[in-house]
Amino acid sequence: MVYEKENNRLDEDELEVYKIETLGALDGPGLRTVIFLQGCPMRCQYCHNADSWLANAGKGTMMRAESLYDLVLRYKPYYKDKGGVTFSGGEALLQAKGLLPLVKALKSVGIHTALDTSGSIINDDTQNLIDAIDLVILDIKATDEALHQTLTKHSLENPLATLATLKAHNKPYWIRQVVLKGINDTDALLSQLDELTAHPTRERLERLPYHSMGLDKWEEWQMVFRREF
Repeated sequence: MVYEKENNRLDEDELEVYKIETLGALDGPGLRTVIFLQGCPMRCQYCHNADSWLANAGKGTMMRAESLYDLVLRYKPYYKDKGGVTFSGGEALLQAKGLLPLVKALKSVGIHTALDTSGSIINDDTQNLIDAIDLVILDIKATDEALHQTLTKHSLENPLATLATLKAHNKPYWIRQVVLKGINDTDALLSQLDELTAHPTRERLERLPYHSMGLDKWEEWQMVFRREF
């Protein structure tokens, strides 16, 4: 199936894909196809997909947007009322421009769309994508700038700006944070996260347990960023 967009066809667009999960139940409401995109600017100390960091380096698989569209539609009977597709990573916002036509195409046939993101990239393309998406799952790594820098090697500024955009546009969103023993596992920090992210359109606040799965995906050059919790 080909979805016609303004001047081009959807099958002329390509996205770099890290992996695909079918019938996932953890990344958004209902059963979902989860498309993990390649490339991420953050260097999280506990990342379980460290092999998704590098974009355009032969790590991912280039796939036509039309092929992804057909794949998502293949599982439509399983989505029922709540399910759909989630774009994750890596960091899906790195490929916002190429992702937007696919999101619009899927929405046009009634597929619920979600974006799982750290909110670390802000430009016109990412804003257009967030405007189009149905649900944003925003991963706030830390509520303190210094801690955020330590954990990710990136500032908290863009994630907070993304959060502010979600609130201003009344965009439905979930908040996620990985719980790190001795780092952000206090009641005070949980309350801080709750207060920071509270809004009528926040649908869920999730604190996810840390795990060391995926350590085998780390290459030697990446270990300088690694830390066990």
